[in-house]
Amino acid sequence: MPPDPHPSPTTRPVVKRTARAIILDGADRLVLIKRTKPGIAPYWLTPGGGVEADDANILAALHREIDEELGGKITDPVPAFVDTTEHIAEDGSHGVKVQYFFVCRLGSMDLARRHGPEIDEPCGEYEVVRVPFTRIGLASVDIVPLTLRHYLDGNIEGVLGLLGSDLL
Repeated sequence: MPPDPHPSPTTRPVVKRTARAIILDGADRLVLIKRTKPGIAPYWLTPGGGVEADDANILAALHREIDEELGGKITDPVPAFVDTTEHIAEDGSHGVKVQYFFVCRLGSMDLARRHGPEIDEPCGEYEVVRVPFTRIGLASVDIVPLTLRHYLDGNIEGVLGLLGSDLL
């Protein structure tokens, strides 16, 4: 989806968009990726990544990223959270990065099927982990972005409700 051709004067240009999955494995475990890079403390993030030009839409990007990073499939994606931050694009242009987070269920996962740049040419380690989807579980890992960590911590029941049968 191209940027808005008629942005308002107060709208910052979107220079990057990502699709990320808040994946629940059952109702009690959150699937995350533990990132370990040389010289940086480990951090945890939700699976997902950049929306590419050949992705039909943000949801198509989400499904592609889950296939690449987890060798997996998700079901019932529901928009849950948006994070917007200042960003400098690879071409040097300034604007914002918008991250779209979807709550979904883990349909399947086969780590032997993982592929893509993070797997083929890794910069550090990408370890798939499951943490309890509780306040204690969330506090046990350094989830980024911090805004997502705060959102999840304050909305566990609401996030679970997004996948309730009365919404889908």
